[in-house]
Amino acid sequence: MNITQEKINDLNAVVKIKIAPEDYTEKVDKSIKEQAKKATLPGFRKGMVPAAHIKKMYGRSILVEEINNLLSETLNKHLTDNKVEILGQPLPVMDDTKEFKWDNTDEFEFDYELGLAPAIDVNITSKDKFTQYDVKADAETLAARIKNIRKSYGKMTNPEVSAEEDVLYAEIAQLSADGSVFEGGINHTGSIRLDQVTDKKILKTLVGLKKDDVVELDVQKAFDKNEVIIAKLLNISEEDAKDLKSKFQVTVKNVNRLEEADLNQEFFDKLFGAGVVTDEAGFTTKITEEVEGMFNQDADRKLQNDMYTKLIDSVKIELPDEFLRKWLKATNEKLTDAELAEGYDDFAKNLKWTLIENKLIKDNNIEIKYEDVFQTAKQRLDAQFRMYSPAPMPEDQLAQYTATFLKEKDNANRIFDEVKAIKVFEHIKSVATIDQKEIAYNKFVDLLK
Repeated sequence: MNITQEKINDLNAVVKIKIAPEDYTEKVDKSIKEQAKKATLPGFRKGMVPAAHIKKMYGRSILVEEINNLLSETLNKHLTDNKVEILGQPLPVMDDTKEFKWDNTDEFEFDYELGLAPAIDVNITSKDKFTQYDVKADAETLAARIKNIRKSYGKMTNPEVSAEEDVLYAEIAQLSADGSVFEGGINHTGSIRLDQVTDKKILKTLVGLKKDDVVELDVQKAFDKNEVIIAKLLNISEEDAKDLKSKFQVTVKNVNRLEEADLNQEFFDKLFGAGVVTDEAGFTTKITEEVEGMFNQDADRKLQNDMYTKLIDSVKIELPDEFLRKWLKATNEKLTDAELAEGYDDFAKNLKWTLIENKLIKDNNIEIKYEDVFQTAKQRLDAQFRMYSPAPMPEDQLAQYTATFLKEKDNANRIFDEVKAIKVFEHIKSVATIDQKEIAYNKFVDLLK
């Protein structure tokens, strides 16, 4: 067997593999004998099929399989032994001029295109400056969060007259162009959330309603053509909701209101545990800490995005673009030329960032341990659970959820990539100059636009 690598340029190469009969004959014969021992064919007892019979029937397919296995092993060994860093996977070069008999006498020659990973330098110093924002909750944002929490622990009441944030439980009937109820049209009894109505004039017509009141509703205007909300309200598909032009008659059956929970000890204990918070000031402090913790996660993401953008723009990286486009098409049969053209720049940018990450990890001996992955996954799950209930989940139960979560390969890979990015960003922060700046949340949101 002979394997050589020819350099086309700094980013492309071709590997040539030559295989003679002495390289594969023994493997093919062994495979044929193994097949003979396992084969079940009419006229032969199991395990007693002659090898010559198997060779006659399946010899060619066995040869093809062994050649493919040998090619794969040889190519991977060459790349590993010679520390060839590639992008994507080797692509076989199709050559219609080569014809093989596949009769165990061929001398095979196969060529593979390689896209080579470029050599890059990533230099980060204290001259690189970034801003770390310390986001503070403004009064309006804090009040909204407190209101949502109190409502999530509140009780449902049925007032006589509707107000702006109430829910109308109503019969909703499609109308004809002349204003009469459309026979055989959409008719559904459901809940109209007034807090989802974006048109102020329509909202006014829905406030002050009582049981059995009847009003006309333009759902497209009321919900700003939001097909998701309209589909759920009328129990139809989102596609039908998008094309819907009719108005509807709303007959109120009931007015529902979610009253806010009282700020008392029972409420505090439900949220934070017995005796942790004892007054309204302590409650406000706890919610402020929670809200600002979430805000500063957003601030961390902004800092990371700023670092990402700066390095992508400043580190010179050339890619084997023609090879990568060919590889993407070869490995994604349904990918159209238009989709490739539209998505390639984002793919290339993400690939460049991966190269930057790997270079920083290698040059600075950055380690990624399972415990880091586990703790990060646990934090993400805890944050998800707290969206539904501010009360913390017991530690042992959360750990069990985390272990189960990480058994899924996709979950584990995603969290691993996240930890990898965090480690890289932590290294950048330790080297670059980070300016601390306090900012109100509403001002911080403007920076993200």
